[in-house]
Amino acid sequence: MRKVICASAFVALSFTPAAASVCSQHYQSSGVPLVTGVTYKTWMEFPSISPAAAFDKVSRAVLAEGFVDVNVEKQLGTLTAQQETSGSGRPQTLRVVVRKTGKGSRVDAVFMVPQGQVAPNMSDNLCRVVNAVAD
Repeated sequence: MRKVICASAFVALSFTPAAASVCSQHYQSSGVPLVTGVTYKTWMEFPSISPAAAFDKVSRAVLAEGFVDVNVEKQLGTLTAQQETSGSGRPQTLRVVVRKTGKGSRVDAVFMVPQGQVAPNMSDNLCRVVNAVAD
């Protein structure tokens, strides 16, 4: 019995990093920090979650992250939000699109940082918003 429990725990733990790494596998960035504007983006598919449910969860996640000026177009499945963390008065923009794919949904997230600014840990930050759909 102990071997079965240990084997089950090992299997469950071995799947956890794989599921968490899917978002980071799709992560990309373009631009040169401080020199040019930088665009960070990622996406994930959720085969068993409807676009409406996915959009609601992503919207709540964006609000929980502290973004302001959130503009929601639920019929289009788009969300745009701003944040200004550098003190420069130039906002950083997040755009999220949720669309139907198969029987589930796909969530794309793009975060744009203006020239002269940096945004650390963007892979973790974007994936936290996108992965909120699975929570």
